[in-house]
Order: sequence, then C-alpha cells, then structure tokens
Amino acid sequence: MNDIIDANMSDKEKAESLKTVGWVSYILHLIVAIGAVIPGAQVGLALLLVALVIDLVKKGDAGGSWQASHFSWRIRSVLWAGILYVITIPLWLLFVVPGWIAWGLISIWFLYRIVRGMVAMNDSQPVGNTL
Repeated sequence: MNDIIDANMSDKEKAESLKTVGWVSYILHLIVAIGAVIPGAQVGLALLLVALVIDLVKKGDAGGSWQASHFSWRIRSVLWAGILYVITIPLWLLFVVPGWIAWGLISIWFLYRIVRGMVAMNDSQPVGNTL
C-alpha cells in the first residue's frame, strides 16, 4: 500500500515540478512579449532563448500529460513568431511603417498566445492546438 502512495506522490511531485517550470517559462515569455509590444522596452533575445531551451529540455518529462500541450504551445509560438519576424524583414527595407505594423501585429499575436497559455495553465487545462 505504501508503494502505491509513494508512486502517486512521486507523480504529484513531478506534476507540480513541471507546472513550476511551465510558469517560469511563461513568465520569461511574457516579459519578452510585453517588451516586444511596448516601444523602447526591448528586453532582448536572451530571455526568450532561455525560455525556449527550458521548454525543449523539459518537454519530454511532460509527455502524456496535459502539461505537454503547454510545452508544445510555447515552442510553436516562439518558432512561428521567429519565422514571421524573418519573413517580414523586407518590409523594414521598403518603408519603416509597414515593418513596424507587421512586427507590432506579430508581437501582439505572440503576447496573446502567451496569455492564453497562462490562463489555461492556471486552470490546469491543456492549451488549444490552433494558431
């Protein structure tokens, strides 16, 4: 009987640990997302890379749980935002305003995804698979 209780406690501890890691990652993403939306508040690529590495390293630990969707959600958010930023670089070369508008919209989209994920994490629910 004690073995079963210990195994369940281990699963609960693992789930709580993953949730803590998830919150740390979401907060780092949120800082970057807010910095991207607010002019002059750029916090740098370093925080985003730290959060991405955390997600990539810990994603396997969450396999089969509702938290796995959050790791995938954050990783996809970063990758899509990065691709969209790179694709829209030529807009900056043409005129400043189209580039600023495109990057502003991408930043708002990224912020939305992070907040949406945080709300789902707060409710201990998986996050949706839509872009």
